Amino acid sequence: MHVNKSTTGDHTVYSPNSPLFKISNQLKSQLIKIINDLAKFAPNTPTSLALFPSNWPKLINGSDLDVVHLHWICGEMMSIEDIRKIKKTITWTLHDMWTFSGAEHINYGKRWQEGYSSSNGSPSDSGLDLNRWTWARKRRAWNKPFQLITPSHWLESCVKQSALFSDWPVTTIHNAIDCDKWKPMEKSTCKQILGLPTDKHILAFGAMDGKNTYHKGFDLLTECLKKLRGQIHDLELVVFGKNKPKDPIDFGFPVHYLGHIFDDISLAIIYNAADALIIPSRIDNLPNTGVEAMACGTPVIAFDTCGLPDIVSHQETGWLANAFDTEDLAKGIQWVLEDESRNRSLGRTARLSAVEKYSYPVVAAQYMELYHAVLKSQ
Repeated sequence: MHVNKSTTGDHTVYSPNSPLFKISNQLKSQLIKIINDLAKFAPNTPTSLALFPSNWPKLINGSDLDVVHLHWICGEMMSIEDIRKIKKTITWTLHDMWTFSGAEHINYGKRWQEGYSSSNGSPSDSGLDLNRWTWARKRRAWNKPFQLITPSHWLESCVKQSALFSDWPVTTIHNAIDCDKWKPMEKSTCKQILGLPTDKHILAFGAMDGKNTYHKGFDLLTECLKKLRGQIHDLELVVFGKNKPKDPIDFGFPVHYLGHIFDDISLAIIYNAADALIIPSRIDNLPNTGVEAMACGTPVIAFDTCGLPDIVSHQETGWLANAFDTEDLAKGIQWVLEDESRNRSLGRTARLSAVEKYSYPVVAAQYMELYHAVLKSQ
């Protein structure tokens, strides 16, 4: 594995560590910030220009690799034009909408389907139209199709609808997780470790700064929980990935803010302490929280949108509410939590589903089959 910055100490992960490389990355970050300020993108919209060239094509082309598998190359790891310079067989797993959009990682408009023109710009953006410019660079640079992979069937359908990749090969292979690490543990013990009451229903919600990220749907969760006031008397909410705010929202239920979680063991304990995980996202590819919670035997409640139906089977491993219908989402919370026997049954089925779909051996076999097929077709 080749990365810009290695933090694990794993000897199989290579990261350049020369002082020049580190200084170059810092300068790139500062310059991109200045350029983004000129563009005046819509607030809370993650973007990547992939503008500055790197040495990665030279390193890759000089290696003995048969297949180059790209994942996340943003954050100025590579430029759009760098990818064209790679002479090896390329496969690329997309983790959001960036690859077929302009500079945006999350896209609510239609430009990615229509093509970016001067007449269909977003009214929420002002300043330079860097989305159009970035998309045009992709169209010029990526003129030879290579194999695309998406973790969800929703993202695969987006690729097929996109102006850039509608005739490119694409297939869905789910993200893999270690199901020996993400596994069921004694629920009451996990609640005690976290200082949570053992006689209450615990609903968990997690997102990095989820309140300020529109696509994660924190506002929809807020609206949903307000509908449950007086309906569930033993419900408490756990929020992880965010510290307790100065002026916390009154949900009508006790809320435990666990802050940012930096290790998988703590996160697995949170999943196991929860009686359900809620994912109120407007747009999400295949959120890891949902997959990990399922592997821990925790039912998931979400909207029936984007990649979430790939995770949740309605009334089998959780609840899929009508898209953005907070009344139906509230109904799902009640249904999943009100019957303890049913809740346990949902959790057992969720665990089995996760092992069958996301475990390392299953996903590795799918990728090996794809690699061989791609090489054979060259």
